Amino acid sequence: MKKEASVFAIIALIIVLIGGYFGYQYYSKYYGNNVEKEGYILIPHTANFNSIVDSISPYLKNKEQFVQVAKDKNMNHYFKAGRYRIVSGTSNTNLVNMIKAGNQTENTYRIGDFGDVYQMVGRVTRKTELDSLRFVKDFNEIAVQKGYNNAEDLKKYFFIDTYNFFWTVTPKEFFKKFEDDYNDFWTAERKAKEAQSGLTRDQIYALASIVYKESGGKPDEQKTIAGLYLNRYRKGMKLQSDPTVIYAINKDSNFTTPIKRVLYKHLKHPSPYNTYANTGIPPGPICVTDKSSVDAVLNAEKNNYIFMAADPNRFGFHRFTASDAEHAKNARDYQEWLNSKNIK
Repeated sequence: MKKEASVFAIIALIIVLIGGYFGYQYYSKYYGNNVEKEGYILIPHTANFNSIVDSISPYLKNKEQFVQVAKDKNMNHYFKAGRYRIVSGTSNTNLVNMIKAGNQTENTYRIGDFGDVYQMVGRVTRKTELDSLRFVKDFNEIAVQKGYNNAEDLKKYFFIDTYNFFWTVTPKEFFKKFEDDYNDFWTAERKAKEAQSGLTRDQIYALASIVYKESGGKPDEQKTIAGLYLNRYRKGMKLQSDPTVIYAINKDSNFTTPIKRVLYKHLKHPSPYNTYANTGIPPGPICVTDKSSVDAVLNAEKNNYIFMAADPNRFGFHRFTASDAEHAKNARDYQEWLNSKNIK
């Protein structure tokens, strides 16, 4: 009896060991960590199963196991395009489920003070599946539907900020996020201030873009600057804003001839955006602007200033005045500072 019991015990142990071995193999294949290194993979809409395997293989410990699990879960027939993050400790099952469910990782996009929409599109589409030509095409269609000429007329819908989008975002999805934000921004209170200002929406954005550029994007002086330019506008004076000259020259050269310093020869550059050559507010914004600058125009400081010059003693700030003589001195101080720094 004892001998038979020992035999049964040995057999049972062997069965347990075999079961444990295969159980471990099963668990390891389906639920164990199969990530060798972390990273991201891009799966375009044109991808197939083999191309996905090629993309993810460099991050895996065991490619064959991943393929087996993927096929077992029918990923060779069903998957979703996207940008996926491969994280250490992830099992084949979770990797496959992530790709099948389309659980992408968003990209971060910084919308800055781009001179035109096409510049912005060029930067944005470095992180999207669709290229810049497709974005421009769809933006042009959106613009026409709204009664505008082309994508450039959509500039006012974009605000400077950081946004998150999926790599697979379409141009229309991309624009809708900004359009919704634009509509949310224009509350009843802001619309009332818009009506009181006597300015059109386009004039507000054009002036806001000047305020943004003149202030360097810092809110400290924005309301003061807005008040100054509204004073000049309402007096029928030329705004004479250097950033408009820079924009006019850059725009006409397709942003291939950047200038750091506005010289006398630049002031006569023929462009409707050049506020030294034209009276009034430019026909559109000279850059993508921020909400603070728009609010500065809607809540402009009431002052008597009509002149401003950069303050060489406080970088990024200005000296304001209503006096010709005082402004001449302020401008001379700044020019001397530029010369001392050899800024051409």
